[in-house]
Parts: sequence; C-alpha cells; structure tokens
Amino acid sequence: MVRHGESTANALNQYTGWNNVGLTQEGVVQAHVAAKKLQGFEFEHVHTSVLKRAILTAYIIQDDLNLNYVPITKSWRLNERHYGALRGQNKDATRREFGVEQVHLWRRSFYAVPPKLEHADPNVGPYKYYDARIMPLAESLYDAYQRIVPYYVDQVAPRLLDGKDQLIVAHGSTIRALIKYIEGISDQDIDGVEVANGTPLIYEFDKKLNILSSNRQGK
Repeated sequence: MVRHGESTANALNQYTGWNNVGLTQEGVVQAHVAAKKLQGFEFEHVHTSVLKRAILTAYIIQDDLNLNYVPITKSWRLNERHYGALRGQNKDATRREFGVEQVHLWRRSFYAVPPKLEHADPNVGPYKYYDARIMPLAESLYDAYQRIVPYYVDQVAPRLLDGKDQLIVAHGSTIRALIKYIEGISDQDIDGVEVANGTPLIYEFDKKLNILSSNRQGK
C-alpha cells in the first residue's frame, strides 16, 4: 500500500478529503521514489481512489516499473475520508478556532466526526455514475472504514488468496483503516498510527492471509 505523494493541499497544510487536488513537484518525486522501493514487486492489479492525487501516483509507479499494462480499478470506496466543513481549511487555523484537543480528535480518533456540510456535494464528475446516497456530509474514520474494508474483502483479499500480488495506492485515512483491519488494531490504538506520503507499506501473508511480515514502523 502506498499513500499518494504530497498534494498541493498537503503543501498548504489544508484538509483535503474528497477535494480533487493534484500533486506538487515534491509529490511527483515521492511517487518516483516509491516506485524505486517497489523494484522487483510485480503486482497483478492496482487499486486506487477516484481522486487525482492517488491516480497520478499510481500511474507514475506503474510507468516506472514498466507495469502500465496491469489492470487498475478506481473506486470511490478508496477515497480519503470526507472532512466535511473543514475541507479546504488550514489545519493550524482550525486549531486556533476550535482548540488543539478538538482538532486532534477530528483528525486522529476513530469515531469523532468533523463539522458537517449543510448539503452534500453535487453528484457530478467521478460520482455521476454512482447512487447519490454515497455522497457524505462528513466522515469519521469509522465511517470511512465501513466503505473501505468491504472493498478490500471483495476485491483485494480474493486476489491475494489466489497468490496474486496487489498494489493499493490511496490516502492516509484509507490506509489507516486498512492497517486497522489487517492488523486487528483497537479503536483506541489506531489514533497513534501515521502514514507518510509516498512510503510503501508491504505485507507478506500466508495462504490464509495471516501476516508473515511487514515493514510498517511503530508496531
């Protein structure tokens, strides 16, 4: 699993969520570095969100590894969590407005929901093919977990069970949710899990998807 390279919103220290922003030059470099760290890893399917920053990162990795022909699936279920009314705001500004502790809860806890939008975004762009009810007003990590894990169970795990290596290129909250599921981390302990931009997280499983090894730091 790889979190996308630095986005323009990351560089501005903004909440991004479902905002569709691109990569910075540093983000492009991080994607190339991620590809170098994945040399020799011949995945057979790529999974990503419908958000540009993840898709571009996936494309760079595929291109650098000469695996452009590998099928790629783009799903809203792998989107970053939706930050609701915080989206687009500067994180430091919200700490001054709401307090450090409250912002920490919104960002890191499993159940805290940030302030909601008054109305869901229009069902356009990549979402025009989906039921309008998928459009959230805001999400906790728990809410995002409910859409992310079923995708993993239905689309990724069966391929792993068939012995086919998989690559997921997504977002910080997406990958935190998957780490929680794969490693069985508690609701409380997921608070301390961080996911860096452009740093591959590699799991090796046995034939029953029990973890044999992982390069995740801080376990």
